[in-house]
Amino acid sequence: MTASTSKGIVYPQSTDHTRIWEHLQTLAQSADGVIIGHVDRQIFTSSGTWTRPTGAIAVFVQVQAGGGGSGGCGATGSGQAACAPGGSGGEYAEGWFAPATTGATVAVTVGAGGAGGSAGANAGQNGGNSSFGALITAVGGSGGSGASGIASGSTAASNGGTGGVGGDFRMPGGDGGNGQVLSATAIKFNNGGSAYLSNMRRATGVVATSTSGFDGYAYGGGASGPSLGASQAAVAGSNGAGGVVIVTTYTA
Repeated sequence: MTASTSKGIVYPQSTDHTRIWEHLQTLAQSADGVIIGHVDRQIFTSSGTWTRPTGAIAVFVQVQAGGGGSGGCGATGSGQAACAPGGSGGEYAEGWFAPATTGATVAVTVGAGGAGGSAGANAGQNGGNSSFGALITAVGGSGGSGASGIASGSTAASNGGTGGVGGDFRMPGGDGGNGQVLSATAIKFNNGGSAYLSNMRRATGVVATSTSGFDGYAYGGGASGPSLGASQAAVAGSNGAGGVVIVTTYTA
């Protein structure tokens, strides 16, 4: 004969070999208490409070910081061009935690995307940090520098977000692309940096006139930068994408 636990674990049940049956019954019933029965997933795209579900066994936390905004371009004269760097992607981190470690509630912070630089040679803002209490923090991507009108030269973009704390695994954000001008022509390498949870944001293909960049991809991507051809008015940068915090709880 056999019997089943509440989660469907089948074990032998017999009056023969009583001691073996008792051991198997104890093993099955012990396992039954830790078998995962449900998955609770809470996705935070804005800051809030996580409440631990009843019967939690293990908690998996994914934290993505916000991406940086791209810089703006200053006005150009005859024989000049401008190309502002892209913003960089936000850092990503993840970790496993026991319910006793998280506590009953945790404050969740979701970093906003950095705003693009205002029209002119003005830097974009950094993306905001994201965190799960004091257990994991991921750092936002840096904003791209502003660019002035020049005949030839380049303006370097900032590196991707890095330097957070906590967790079992982390990945720096991708760098934003440099803003380059060659012989009064914008060279469109000024992509927005990628993040672990987003793709790189391409720059536009227009070089002769005025063009804005593109906002970063969710979640945590940097914005691509704008560019100007000769004799164009100043233009603003674009915005990085906000981050996200995903908390997956496995329950009995």
